[in-house]
Order: sequence, then structure tokens, then C-alpha cells
Amino acid sequence: MGYVQEARENHVKKKVEEALRSKMKQKALKECDHYVSKYAECASGRTLSVVWLCRKQAKRLNECLHDYTNDSVLEEMKREYMNKGSK
Repeated sequence: MGYVQEARENHVKKKVEEALRSKMKQKALKECDHYVSKYAECASGRTLSVVWLCRKQAKRLNECLHDYTNDSVLEEMKREYMNKGSK
């Protein structure tokens, strides 16, 4: 397969990519709901001190979110989208 043909096959329109990113973020928040709750519980009633008092919860939340919102996840979603379109 030539480079140009492969590039065309892997290309998705900007609006489609935005929709896939939104779907990816929604799934991440759903999968990481436990960590979101823990962070919100820690942050409740705090202002500036949330930065250092909730650092552990924030780190766990960010790690979880990263597991579901990274380039490899997005590329897999694009491939799935492209495969559905070609069937």
C-alpha cells in the first residue's frame, strides 16, 4: 500500500475527530468515576489548599483519565470508525 493511499485511509474529517475525542472523554469520565468522586470529596469546602491536600487523589484521577484519553486510544477509535465506514 502506498503512502498516499494509507494516509487517505487513516484520515478522518476534523468534525469526526472532534466527535471521537468527545466520546473518548465521556468514556474516560465514566470509567474513572470513582476517582472523580474521591477528588471531589477531598476538594469539597477547600480553596487554595486543595492543591496540596488533594494531590494524591488528583494524581490518581489524572492517571486514570490518561489511560482512557491518549493518542493510541484515539487512533484505535479512528480505525474502528474507518472500518465501519468501509463496510
